[in-house]
Amino acid sequence: MIVTARADIDEFLALPRIALVGLSREEKHFSRMVYKELLSRGRDVVPVNPEATEIAGVACFPDVTSILPAVQGALIMTAPAVSASVVEDCAAAGVHFVWLYRSVGAGSVSNDALAACEELGMRVVNGECPFMFLPNSGWIHGFHRGIRGLIGHLPN
Repeated sequence: MIVTARADIDEFLALPRIALVGLSREEKHFSRMVYKELLSRGRDVVPVNPEATEIAGVACFPDVTSILPAVQGALIMTAPAVSASVVEDCAAAGVHFVWLYRSVGAGSVSNDALAACEELGMRVVNGECPFMFLPNSGWIHGFHRGIRGLIGHLPN
């Protein structure tokens, strides 16, 4: 099992250019909230969705290997059934730092994706939500972060 360190989370969130794989075309989808929040914090976030050429007026790429210039990391917000293939695409593109998103339920985490990360020597944030670690991300995320901290479920 891959255990996530808080230092890895902080380093990922400081990357200047990342891909958000699985960005939804639906405006109210949670992935769009994460996308907008990261943009508002000055990150260059590249949308990846194989079923869209643009999302919210921004060019969208079909996969991580198509992105030029390359990104330093990939936030994976896909269905768990495809997350392992996304990890493999990231490795093929020279991206070796991924975040497998999870909030409620499995998120993007799968045993196959975690095995691919280990096999390919990837750095990985395993199963966390970025909102838990972004300062001033709203009261609900702060409340959730506080509860997780009280019960010892936040990475050290």
